[in-house]
Amino acid sequence: MEDPLKATVELPASVDVLVVGLGPVGATIANLLGCYGVQALAIDRATEIFMAPRAIVLDNEALRILQMAGLEEREFDKIAIPYVRMRCPYAGEFGRINTLGGIDGHPKLVTFHQPGLERALRRRLGAHGSIRVALGVTLTGLVQNAESVTASLEHEGGGSCAVTARYIVGADGASSHVRQLIGEEFEGKTFAEDWLIVDACKAPRPIDHIEFLCDHRRPVPHMTAPGGRERWEFMLQPGETREEMESEARIRELLAPWASAEQLVVERKAVYRFHARAVKAFSRGRVFLAGDAAHITPPFVGQGLVAGLRDAANLCWKLAWVIQGHAESSILDSYDQERRPHAKAMIKLAKGIGKLVMPRSAIIAILTHGLLRLARLTPQLRAYFDELGMKPKNVFRRGLFVKGRSGAKLVRGALLAQGWVRGADGNTTLSDDVLGPALTLIGFGLDAEAELDEPAYRAFTAAGGRIVQIAHRGQQLHLVREHCWEDLEGVFLPRSVPFGWAAIVRPDRTILHDGPVAEASRLVRESLALLGTPPDSYANAARAAQHSVESLSL
Repeated sequence: MEDPLKATVELPASVDVLVVGLGPVGATIANLLGCYGVQALAIDRATEIFMAPRAIVLDNEALRILQMAGLEEREFDKIAIPYVRMRCPYAGEFGRINTLGGIDGHPKLVTFHQPGLERALRRRLGAHGSIRVALGVTLTGLVQNAESVTASLEHEGGGSCAVTARYIVGADGASSHVRQLIGEEFEGKTFAEDWLIVDACKAPRPIDHIEFLCDHRRPVPHMTAPGGRERWEFMLQPGETREEMESEARIRELLAPWASAEQLVVERKAVYRFHARAVKAFSRGRVFLAGDAAHITPPFVGQGLVAGLRDAANLCWKLAWVIQGHAESSILDSYDQERRPHAKAMIKLAKGIGKLVMPRSAIIAILTHGLLRLARLTPQLRAYFDELGMKPKNVFRRGLFVKGRSGAKLVRGALLAQGWVRGADGNTTLSDDVLGPALTLIGFGLDAEAELDEPAYRAFTAAGGRIVQIAHRGQQLHLVREHCWEDLEGVFLPRSVPFGWAAIVRPDRTILHDGPVAEASRLVRESLALLGTPPDSYANAARAAQHSVESLSL
């Protein structure tokens, strides 16, 4: 299918943000910046979407970020996965992770077709007047100073130019040229094993889940995918070469246990070597790294692309708030503080799961897989494994949130839940769509705006803030119809907060601050102080309020 974007011939001399790389992470970054109204240029040295088999799994957090970037549910194909099964030829089934159902309005786990996702993201870019795209353009150098970064670019057809940006985001993959230019080292481990990835269609007995055949002789992950596809991943044995394994005869032989040569249509094939690596810092000066440019996760927990999407959500709103004068540039330091520990935790988990998938011998397989099968006989341990208790939670220990803990169930530095809500007009939507691309003050049950003094209200709205009320289902009193939404599932009231509570939520849905609605002015002041909102904003707001009063008295 033709790429929905065409190369831009004339590039702007200056932009707020230059995004290098237009894979799924770079395209998500560009869309988020567009949602925030940031003037950005996104470039990619390729002129077409890369079609080789790559990412195939997304979780509910990733789907929520894509929702935040403007993608609607049906804009790209996906299949919800009910469970992930781990089998051993000696111990039988020793693991079954429950992925049935949803979290925060999205399926817990889906498979997808990456070219389809990339096309959807690129189509969405056309809706943003502040975003320009240039394909067939390569970054060749960059020079930073205290105010900006100047990037040297070359066109595929010849010619070069310079673009000055306030910030650059390198989302240009594992071999990132941006990372090399800023001198960041890529620390970690490269696995010794190569893997053959095969995507094929028309399997006679399609599966509806993901399974890992954890055989030390040749481990094989196998999963369903949209479009009638299935994926197999075969670990190469010592002495096997890329050329041999990618040959049609060898692929047919490997797929024989599942289908005959006449039944399957092989769509894509490639040999990869997996890595577990991360940079020491996700930024240097005015240059930031995201996705595989900053960290590479082995595929055994399906978190590689997901981690890159988390980077995008975390970074983009901070860039926007700084560029638009709503916050001090110091908030950008929190990108590394918040994202690097979680990315490294996911890499560690993937390495651990990799040891289960790739046991070094039959004895190790019998011991480890057998022990896990026995452990699952204990209800507590079974729940820990089957319900993803081992998955690191996306909760920040350090970063851009007001320290401390309130008396509510909300956790500052964690994500606010998402649920279905109904507006005064009777229409239902997911709550993130109500919050939109804004810093949001939410009053639960009561109207937080009514509790704000005039300077706090004016300063908050001037800093890109908006105010929303979420009422419990069937609530009749204390409603402000203009910005009130009814919690249809009890996700917020009472599951997350008590009646009369308030929270300030960042545009990436992280809880910045919370407390009683009656203390809304204090919550706003402390939150804006943390963002570094210019201190004279309150003075200006107070003068404006006084001017309004004097005008009314005349």
